[in-house]
Amino acid sequence: MTTSSNPLRDPRDRRLPRIAGPSGLVIFGVTGDLSRKKLMPAVYDLANRGLLPPGFSLVGFARRDWEDEDFAQVVHDAVKEHSRTPFREEVWTQLAEGFRFVPGEFDDDQAFETLRTTIDDLDKARGTGGNFAFYLSVPPKFFPKVVEQLKKHGLSEGRGDSWRRAVIEKPFGHNLASAQELNKVVHSVFDPNEVFRIDHYLGKETVQNILALRFANTMFEPIWNRSYVDHVQITMAEDIGIGGRAGYYDGIGAARDVIQNHLLQLLALTAMEEPGSFHPKALVAEKLKVLGAVELPEDLGRHTVRGQYAHAWQGGEEVLGYLEEEGIDPKSKTDTYAAIKLTINNRRWAGVPFYLRTGKRLGRRVTEIAVVFKRAPYLPFESGATEELGQNALVIRVQPDEGVTVRFGSKVPGTSMEVRDVTMDFAYGESFTESSPEAYERLLLDVLLGDANLFPRHQEVELSWTILDPIEEYWDKHGKPAQYAAGTWGPAEADEMLARDGRSWRRP
Repeated sequence: MTTSSNPLRDPRDRRLPRIAGPSGLVIFGVTGDLSRKKLMPAVYDLANRGLLPPGFSLVGFARRDWEDEDFAQVVHDAVKEHSRTPFREEVWTQLAEGFRFVPGEFDDDQAFETLRTTIDDLDKARGTGGNFAFYLSVPPKFFPKVVEQLKKHGLSEGRGDSWRRAVIEKPFGHNLASAQELNKVVHSVFDPNEVFRIDHYLGKETVQNILALRFANTMFEPIWNRSYVDHVQITMAEDIGIGGRAGYYDGIGAARDVIQNHLLQLLALTAMEEPGSFHPKALVAEKLKVLGAVELPEDLGRHTVRGQYAHAWQGGEEVLGYLEEEGIDPKSKTDTYAAIKLTINNRRWAGVPFYLRTGKRLGRRVTEIAVVFKRAPYLPFESGATEELGQNALVIRVQPDEGVTVRFGSKVPGTSMEVRDVTMDFAYGESFTESSPEAYERLLLDVLLGDANLFPRHQEVELSWTILDPIEEYWDKHGKPAQYAAGTWGPAEADEMLARDGRSWRRP
């Protein structure tokens, strides 16, 4: 028997979770919102669930004159406020022993030397085995600088068998050319297999459930094609405005911010063929086939819409329009709403439109995928009996109220034959006793385990830009965004876009 195998561990025991080996995490931009609200609480929640190694270490890097104790206090406050699991003093004490802080700018060579000695010291003190992931929670313009500094100071390559990984937050460029440039810089320092692009949507349980729903069951696959599906709607709506993100958001807009990554990834998972296995390579190969088969409509003016939210009352309070927000140019043409129609040129989906929409200040916060089926070819009922019968639909709710809804026709109780739409709901919260982990918990653990299943590869990123770039170029040259009142479901032009096809948007 090898020394590394555990004689008490039975491979059939599914209670045993995957636990990260000796490792540490370095967060650049550790003072930002993402780090405070998501990353630090996720690290604590993983430790609390026993999924991190005993010597796990967390190094913060930022422009602050802090000591390690100050950093520990910041993490403590973030964890107390935002963690999902209860606060336990003994877990916190062990975790906090591995906290270090390195102050400095991204072009400060001395700071990166300090970072290197800090990592070496943690290796000796905490037994991290030289395995470190570098999380770039910084504006994209700093990515190349940080990556180059990691290479220059010998931080990007581990010694012996140890690994070094880079984690990058979106946006991955702002068009195809910038994405290719960014990929070139990052891959010149880190092996492509050691680069993890975070799309937090892919870490959500419900998104992974798309794959389970489709490929673990036999009841959906036979009708998951052009013979039965009329169209697919993928919606990501937010009820908030841009808040304090004017500097980031203006010039980027809803389509670049959401459609290019989240919605095209959801489209790929909904439309892809069954992979040979759940190995990252097999999954990526099928997603690439779908994204490569996506075709834009010929007339972009008729089949794409962009909008900006306007001054209105929403949820009982008066809210500013986008052009009135602080830091926004009153002449800005940045979209806060975008809707596009795409088709997929392959045997399964030929002729089935996929409608993607996203927006801020819409009716409510919701993300869902609706697969809407064709009407029955013949209804043997009297004409008035099916007036209130719509189309069958399978709706996957990604957030909130995660679950799946099936809409179908049923007879209304009574003496007459009347058929009306009803729904059958599956809700995660009711069917399973444990609550879903936060997306960042799953994704951070996967980074430490080296599991790339839920991370878009650079080819996917580039293909997504190939789809969106022509739309952005068209918008640049033609007109300006349509206005829609805050709290509504987008501009009238978006309703007209579907009405031309004889369809209408679902009200989530």
